[in-house]
Amino acid sequence: QVQLVESGGGLVQAGGSRGLSCAASGRIFSSNVMAWYRQAPGKQRELVAAITSTGTTNYADSVKGRFTISRDNAKNTVYLQMNSLKPEDTAIYYCYLNQIGVRLVREDYWGQGTQVTVSS
Repeated sequence: QVQLVESGGGLVQAGGSRGLSCAASGRIFSSNVMAWYRQAPGKQRELVAAITSTGTTNYADSVKGRFTISRDNAKNTVYLQMNSLKPEDTAIYYCYLNQIGVRLVREDYWGQGTQVTVSS
């Protein structure tokens, strides 16, 4: 089992910045993907950014150039630096980890979510 604990959410003004972090613990394999998803009220959960254990990143078009995902493999922690925030970035942000576990079974884990509210 893997546990994911997010931190860093809160209220920020439009145009401001905010950083999120997510610490993973438990049975973590060296090859994995960590990501941030978000879900706004009345909308489906969507991918914000993802990063592999080797550092390859992927971003949603809506956050490219504004958000940066990074990770510290030694600490099993993933970060999301959010700049130039917009009211439409308001959502619950979820940390996600995907790995291939024992017996080559895919494992998916989610954090509890952290609220980010951007005021106009």
